[in-house]
Amino acid sequence: MSINPSENLARPGRSPRWRRTMASVLLAAASTVAVAGPPTAEVNTTGLAVTDDTVTIGILHSVTGTMAISETGSVQAEKLAIKQINDMGGILGRKIEYIQEDGASDWPTFAEKAKKLLVNDKVASVMGCWTSASRKAVLPVFEQYNGMLYYPTFYEGLEQSPNVIYTGQEATQQIIAGIDWVVKEKGAKTFFLLGSDYIWPRTSNKIARKHIEKLGLKVVGEEYYPLGHTQFNSVINKIRLKKPDVIYAIVVGGSNVAFYKQLKAAGIDLTKEKPLLLTISVTEDEIRGIGGENIEGAYAAMKYFQSLGNDNNQAFVKAFKEMWGDDIVIGDVTQAAYLGPWLWKAAVEKAGSFDIDKVRAASPGIELTTAPEGYVRVHENHHLWSKTRIGRAKADGQYEVVYETADLMEPDPFPAGYQ
Repeated sequence: MSINPSENLARPGRSPRWRRTMASVLLAAASTVAVAGPPTAEVNTTGLAVTDDTVTIGILHSVTGTMAISETGSVQAEKLAIKQINDMGGILGRKIEYIQEDGASDWPTFAEKAKKLLVNDKVASVMGCWTSASRKAVLPVFEQYNGMLYYPTFYEGLEQSPNVIYTGQEATQQIIAGIDWVVKEKGAKTFFLLGSDYIWPRTSNKIARKHIEKLGLKVVGEEYYPLGHTQFNSVINKIRLKKPDVIYAIVVGGSNVAFYKQLKAAGIDLTKEKPLLLTISVTEDEIRGIGGENIEGAYAAMKYFQSLGNDNNQAFVKAFKEMWGDDIVIGDVTQAAYLGPWLWKAAVEKAGSFDIDKVRAASPGIELTTAPEGYVRVHENHHLWSKTRIGRAKADGQYEVVYETADLMEPDPFPAGYQ
């Protein structure tokens, strides 16, 4: 039976109020029909958590433990993206639902929760992890059970998996580019390398050391401390004695609060740049805990800062604050986490399916012109083409962008001579 809405509403005896009510009902029905997706049997041939109306994904980050200071923003960004996608009608006519698990800053817990999401919950994708240790812990799980992970953190590179889309930068886009900038623009010749004691800082500093020495420059010290460490006075004294041009800092998580406060208490004024501090681990999220007055003058090499003035970012910041509060801040990893659901949506729609193998095949070449950082594109190696930027920390907790590459940098997770 066909229905002509205009003819039905125009029948004699219908009151204006009845007509307005029915018009709304019919419009809603028409909208539902318009956004209805293809049959579930066509878009889900592998038993994922997909129904006629919904698709379920996983969110896997630390919301407790020492890494919560860094990872909470990723959770918030992913939930914002999911809400916005759902408000637009979802993916293939299906609204996104999510199951959130807490990695609790513990790598075996990450692996356990990843298996639960893939095997028990059968999620169609997972947005998750922060540290390289957590990513390395879950990687065998994703490869064994053929899941798809969207990983948002800048990292050391030297990895490429068919089951991961890396939405943060790898070493050549961040570490090497940042060192080149500080050498060229600040005349740096000596470096003191400092990091938390796990795979990302150690591997990143290995790459940094090789590049520094390749440039004919010198590393005068290198120290590592456990995650959660809070006593940095000893290494600060070593830095004072060595007098490096640059403190290259890769301290992670809550330890940053202690390190930068103790650095200032020891009389090292980062605004004077003697020594200059360049970090690849402190975003606006961490500064919120550190306090802008304790890190003012430090430089960071990232691809994104909240202060970017482009239209995409202004809309993103506005929406983020509307959802999470006016006092919230947004860092590099938070923005990269926001890209995950959007890149997954684009790949699913390109593939016309939620099946992991089809989404994987559709991912290279996916573009986002609406990314807060600007235009990005997925490379065949599952990393993103992106710009590198240098920001200088201000007392208000934001970074002032002082440099950015003119063009997008091609990701190269296995740079020759740095492995």
